[in-house]
Amino acid sequence: MSTIFSRIASGEIPSYKIAGDDRFFAFLDINPLVKGHTLVVPRKEIDYIFDMNDGEYRDFFAFAKKVALAIEKVIECKRIGIAVVGLEVPHAHIHLVPLNDIYDIDFKKPKLSFTPQEFAEIAQQISNQISLI
Repeated sequence: MSTIFSRIASGEIPSYKIAGDDRFFAFLDINPLVKGHTLVVPRKEIDYIFDMNDGEYRDFFAFAKKVALAIEKVIECKRIGIAVVGLEVPHAHIHLVPLNDIYDIDFKKPKLSFTPQEFAEIAQQISNQISLI
C-alpha cells in the first residue's frame, strides 16, 4: 500500500513541486503553518526517519538543506526551522518552515490557505532558486 507521500512524489496526486530527483521529493504543504512551508520526503517508503541507513539519512538532509536555502532566498524569514514528527503520515518526512518567531512552527496554530495560483507561484519561485545553489 502506498502512502499519500509516495503518491504525491510519483505524480499520482498533484502537488506544488519544489524539487525532486530519483531519491527525494520536496513540495509545498497544502496546510501550511506559514508561507513557504515545505515537506521533503524520500521516494522510498520508509516509515521512521531513524530506520534510514546512514547514507540515506545524510543524503536526505543534504537534499533538504538545498531546499531550505532556496526557500530562504524567496520567503522573508530569519531562518528555516526543521520539524520531524513522523506520526501523522507513515512515511518519513521533514517539515521546512520559514521562521520569524518561534511560534511559526507551532502545529496547533491555525493553518493558512492560499489559492492554487498563489501556491503555484510560491512553488515556482522557490524551485527557480534550487538550480542557483
